[in-house]
Amino acid sequence: MIIVVICLAAGASAAATRPEMVRVALLRGAETVRIDGDGVLLTDGSGEPLRVEMPLEVKRSGSAVTVNGRTVNRLVASAFSRVTVNGKGYRALIEVTPGDKGLLVVNELPLEEYLIGLINCEISSAWPIEAIKAQAVIARSYAMYQIQARRGAAYQLESSVMDQVYDGADAEDGRAAYGVRETAGQVLTYDGKIIQAFYHSNCAGHTESSRNVWGLSIPYLQGVPCRYCSESNPIKWDVNLTTRKVESALRSAGYPVSGLKELRVRGRNQSGRVQDVVAECARGSVTVPGVAFRKALGYGVVKSTNFELRMKGDGLQVVGTGSGHGVGLCQWGAKGRANEGFAYREILTYYYPGVKLAEGYGR
Repeated sequence: MIIVVICLAAGASAAATRPEMVRVALLRGAETVRIDGDGVLLTDGSGEPLRVEMPLEVKRSGSAVTVNGRTVNRLVASAFSRVTVNGKGYRALIEVTPGDKGLLVVNELPLEEYLIGLINCEISSAWPIEAIKAQAVIARSYAMYQIQARRGAAYQLESSVMDQVYDGADAEDGRAAYGVRETAGQVLTYDGKIIQAFYHSNCAGHTESSRNVWGLSIPYLQGVPCRYCSESNPIKWDVNLTTRKVESALRSAGYPVSGLKELRVRGRNQSGRVQDVVAECARGSVTVPGVAFRKALGYGVVKSTNFELRMKGDGLQVVGTGSGHGVGLCQWGAKGRANEGFAYREILTYYYPGVKLAEGYGR
């Protein structure tokens, strides 16, 4: 099928006629991208229409891209329903450009539509509606903070845990849309400015201070008790690692660990999380901050810094509770609070002390 299209090029002139827009990086460094859909409008980097057959195979070619073998500066694809990228559906506009490595694929769309596609990636729309509303507000606040901080950049957000997990239109449903619609434009502010609305999965009983994780004390991210997450989802985990793997991971992170004999926890902060891990080695001891230890071994391996260490021969068992960095809102705690009848405003002001709920994107 040949598609002949005429549309506006992506840019400020197009965005100015629509609500608050956000640019989300879907893929970075991809070698090849497949794009498909019905009624898709296609233009090149200068806004000229493209005449090409669907589906599209897009590759990098130096400082340009090739679309089914045809070279253009960039590809812009938009549709009234959705465009698929490697089989996943997305709304509004897809832009493909040469990246530092491979291809950069960005989804530009209205912020409120982005949020609908985010809810079921971060929590579940089957959760109590007040928890969904709370998630919508913090995700909107986080996005707006990044939009302001990265305005003019190629994109403001990544679609992974590096920012917020987003899988596009395929993750949408009615309850997610309702939660977003009921809180439309609402963000959290502190001293009149949109906050860095960090959040995590499960704090295991007490949220964490930003100072303990990132070395920066933020007034509304000080850590609060949270009994609801352990009741609704008592996350417990353990992992077994060889001392060789632990040594390698710590050395790669810049810690001179060699001839590892023992690992032990030294000190816990107010939330119960590990402050430091001491590695006893053949030539002395090495101290590794708890957050650095988790990062070195991998966030998916050591799921939080609320853990214990057990050495067994030439192996290490890490036993812990909770999931995530622990800062800001605890998602499972918010679910538990919603089940107890707390409204989303009450949930938000509990996890972010001193904040205010502002309308109209905090303007």
